[in-house]
Amino acid sequence: MTVNLPDPSPEPTPEEIARGLADLERHLSANQPVPRAMPVTAFGSAHRRESRRVRKLRAEVAEARTLADLQGDDAPLLLDTPKVRKRRKAARQAARLHALAHDPDMRAWQAARMRRTLVTAALVSLTLALAWSTAGVQTFAADGAAAWSPGWVFAWLVEPFLSLALLVVVGARAYLGTCGQPVADRALVRIEWLFLALTLGMNAWPYLPGVADTFSLSRLVLHILGPIVAVAIVTALPIILAAFARLDHGMPGTPTGPTGPTYRANAAVLAALTARARHLIDAGELPADPGADKIRRALGCGMDSARAVRDALRFDTPSPS
Repeated sequence: MTVNLPDPSPEPTPEEIARGLADLERHLSANQPVPRAMPVTAFGSAHRRESRRVRKLRAEVAEARTLADLQGDDAPLLLDTPKVRKRRKAARQAARLHALAHDPDMRAWQAARMRRTLVTAALVSLTLALAWSTAGVQTFAADGAAAWSPGWVFAWLVEPFLSLALLVVVGARAYLGTCGQPVADRALVRIEWLFLALTLGMNAWPYLPGVADTFSLSRLVLHILGPIVAVAIVTALPIILAAFARLDHGMPGTPTGPTGPTYRANAAVLAALTARARHLIDAGELPADPGADKIRRALGCGMDSARAVRDALRFDTPSPS
C-alpha cells in the first residue's frame, strides 16, 4: 500500500527572513515597557537599597573627608583666644603704666603728692606730741596751785603758746622747703631748740630722780615722750624737704640753682629740643605744624617743654611769599 505524503513547504527566501526579523523587531519595540527613572542620591549615583550600616559608614567617610579638608586650613590658628586677648590687654596696660611712671610730669606730680602727705603727717604728729606734753607742762607751771584757781587755770596756757610759736617756725620752714627754698637760718634753728628744750624740761622736771617723791622711770618716759617726738620731727623734716627739693624728675629746666643759670639752662634745652623737632619735621617723622602732644611723644619731654617747642617752631616758620 502506497502512502502519499504531502510535499514539504518550500524553504523561505532571504527576503522573507529579513521581513520577518523586521516585523519581530517592530513588535518588540512597540510592546517593551518604559523603565522608571531612578532617584539620584546625594552621592551622585542611583539610589539603591542599602543597609543601615552601609549608610552610616558612608556618612562617616563623607564627614571624615570634610574634616580633613577643613583641618588643613590654618585660619582658626590665627585668631586670638579670650585668654590670649586678656594677657595682651594686661601686658599693654602694664607697658603704658610703666611709661607713665617714667614720664617727667608724672614723676613730678608723684613727688609733690608724697611731699605734701609727709609734711601734713609730720605737722599733725608734731601737734599731737605738743598736745601730749601740755599736761606735764601744766603740772610744772601750776606748782601745786589749787584746782581751778587762777594759777592752776593759767598754767594750762603755757604749753599752747609755746607750741603755737614753735609751729609758726616749723610750718614756715616746711612750706618754704616744699617750694624749693629750704631755710637753714641758725636763728630759727636756735628758736626751735629753745622752745623744745623748755617743753622737755618742764615735762621732765617734776619726775626726775631727787625731785619726785617716788621716782618712776615709766612716768618720766611717758611725760618726755611728747617733747622727744617733737624734737625728732623738727630735726627730720627739714632734711626730708631738702632731699625733695634736690629731686631731678628729668624735666627740662628743673630748678637747680640761682635764677640766672636756670633761665640760661632752660633756653639751651629749649633750643636743643627745637632743633631736634626741626630735624624730625625735615625727615618727615613730624608734620609741618605739629601739636604739643606729638612733639612730646616724639622728643620724650614734658608737656610744658613741648608747648614751648611748638610755639618756637611757629614763631620761626617763615611766612609764605
